[in-house]
Formats: sequence, C-alpha cells, structure tokens
Amino acid sequence: MPFSLAPTFAKEPPFSHGQAAGTAVLLCNLGTPDEPTPSAVRRYLAEFLGDHRVVEIPRPIWWLILHGIILRTRPAKSAAKYGSVWTAEGSPLKVWTEKQAKLLEGWLGQRGHQVKVRYAMRYGSTSIASQLDALKAEGFTRVLVLPLYPQYSATTTASVFDAVYTWAARTRLIPELRFVNHYHDDAGYINALAARIKKHWMQSGKPDQLVMSFHGVPERTLHLGDPYHCECLKTARLLAYQLGLNKDQFKVTFQSRLGRAKWLQPYTEPTLIEMGKAGVNRVDVVCPGFTSDCLETLEEIAMEAQEAFLDAGGKEFHYIPCLNDDPAWITAMCEIAQQHLAGWPTRIPVDDKALAASRAAALSLGAKQ
Repeated sequence: MPFSLAPTFAKEPPFSHGQAAGTAVLLCNLGTPDEPTPSAVRRYLAEFLGDHRVVEIPRPIWWLILHGIILRTRPAKSAAKYGSVWTAEGSPLKVWTEKQAKLLEGWLGQRGHQVKVRYAMRYGSTSIASQLDALKAEGFTRVLVLPLYPQYSATTTASVFDAVYTWAARTRLIPELRFVNHYHDDAGYINALAARIKKHWMQSGKPDQLVMSFHGVPERTLHLGDPYHCECLKTARLLAYQLGLNKDQFKVTFQSRLGRAKWLQPYTEPTLIEMGKAGVNRVDVVCPGFTSDCLETLEEIAMEAQEAFLDAGGKEFHYIPCLNDDPAWITAMCEIAQQHLAGWPTRIPVDDKALAASRAAALSLGAKQ
C-alpha cells in the first residue's frame, strides 16, 4: 500500500465568487466540564492537564502521574466542587463568557462595526478549532483572537494561540489573524475593576484589608521569562491607586496551587489564615485576573477561603464578584477590540452591487462558482 508524507488539510468550505468578506472577534476562555460529573470532569482534566503549556514536566513522567494518579482520584472530588457552583443555566464560566460575547457584539454594533463575536473554550466543548471552522464556513476572512486573560501567561494566553496555530496548520486558506496578548494595564479594565469594588464598598463599607487574589503559576516560569507575575503586580498597583489605597491596605496573593512545586507567593488561603489569626476582622477578596466567575472564584475563594479565614479568627469575609457582564467591563473590552480591529474595514457597508459585478466578471472568465 503506498505511503504518502504529503500533509493533509481540512476540506475547504464551499466558495462563491462575489461573497462578502466578514470580520469576527473570537473571545477565548479556559473552559469547563460539560456537566458536574466525574466522567465529564475526567475528560476535561485530561485535556487541560495534558497541555504541555500548563504542566512543564517531561511528557513520559507526567503521563504516568496524570493517568496513573490524578485522573483516578481527582475527578470525583472536583465534580462535587463544580456541583456546588453549577447553575440552572450551566457552568458559570460558560454562562458569563457567552453573555460577554453577545454584549460585545452589541456594543461594537452600536459603534458602527459590522463584526460577529463568538466565544470559544481552550479546553472542553465549544473548542477554538470548532469555532474557527464555523467562522470560516460562514465567510469570515478576518479574525481577532481576544483571550479573556488580562495578564499574559504562557500557561493561558500562549496556549490559546497554540490552539489557533494548530488549527491553521491544517487549514489551506487561512483567514487574516490578529491576537491580543494582554491588557493588564488598560485604563478601561482597571477603571471597571475599581468601580466594581467601590460599588461594593458603598453598599457594605470598607474592609480592614483588600486581598487581590490572582491565579498562581509555578515560580520557575517567572525565572524562565514569563511576564505573568510582573503583570499581576502592575494590575494590583494601578488598581490600588484608583482605589486610593496605600501599600498597607491591600495584599496581592496567588491561588489554585497544583502539586508540591513552589508557586508564586504569597499563597491566598495561608495568607487569609494568617490575617485571621493576627486579628484582622474583615477582609474583602477580589480576583482581578478572572473576568468571569468560575470554580476558582465561587468555590475556592467565596467558599473555601472564606471558611479558612473565619475559622482562623476573622469576623467578616466579603467576596467581590468578577467583572462578568458589568457594563463598564463590556465597554472596556469594546475599546480593546476596537484598538486591535483598526485598519480592517469593519465600518464599510457591504456593497451588494459591487459584489454582484465581481461575481459576474469572475464567471465571465470561466469561474464555476
């Protein structure tokens, strides 16, 4: 049987001369299991923790750990945690991300942009590849990839880009692609966070300490050149300035540690325990790196971290929700998208007569479609 080394590309969707070229924004988030069950969580974790961007351990060793230990023990525990935050609409992360996509498309439309906005998940259902396939089939020839990670990290942002590159590697006619790397210091994003916190304080008063909890990553990534730690600290500094806080009124911490390796410090829960033991009566916790509420905010912070602080002697714990569908955040996201859409003809109306003339000319020269 003959063996071919020729690359295999995905089949191109039907093409017709004279069809309009469209522009799209693809909002990308981390992902979620399809349902809060051990089997669904196992599938999700296998893909997530199998990503070499997420865990930088030699593949053969990590494969044994992942499939021999983690995927045998963790899914049931994680499924129970997902179940504690699951809503009638589904996973909070997916619900908020879908709402953000719809609102962003409306915001851009109000500003005169003819742009389709879709959302995709890096892991699990509604994959990046499936959404790019759909956009391509619908005639979109320009795509702006906008990760919902304000701070750049190779573990998140770069992994989204990897998924796009992998899709492009099997695609014959690749759309024009643009990528947003980060917006950790964007004024609109910072102002939206500050307004969110100020609104909470107007209703509930101010805390003794504000804790800004970011998702953690292994400390070695910082020394290897990942800018994530620095960008988190800059976000925190700018946010504290907008809130009028001095360095003694807020703390930056890192959560969601996995494994025994040293991660970015200080860790969130141990810090809260220390604060409770030290006599801090009230803490407010906000998670600036998460643009949508999810398991890590609703369960790990609002439930587990709260319990740890109160058990340690703290009196009052307030979790301040993520930006979610806050109008100030959607406006900020719209500004970020507009900046990166610049130069693409998103405000030029489709000229049906010109498209028809173009099609007629192509057919007259022998085109079949």
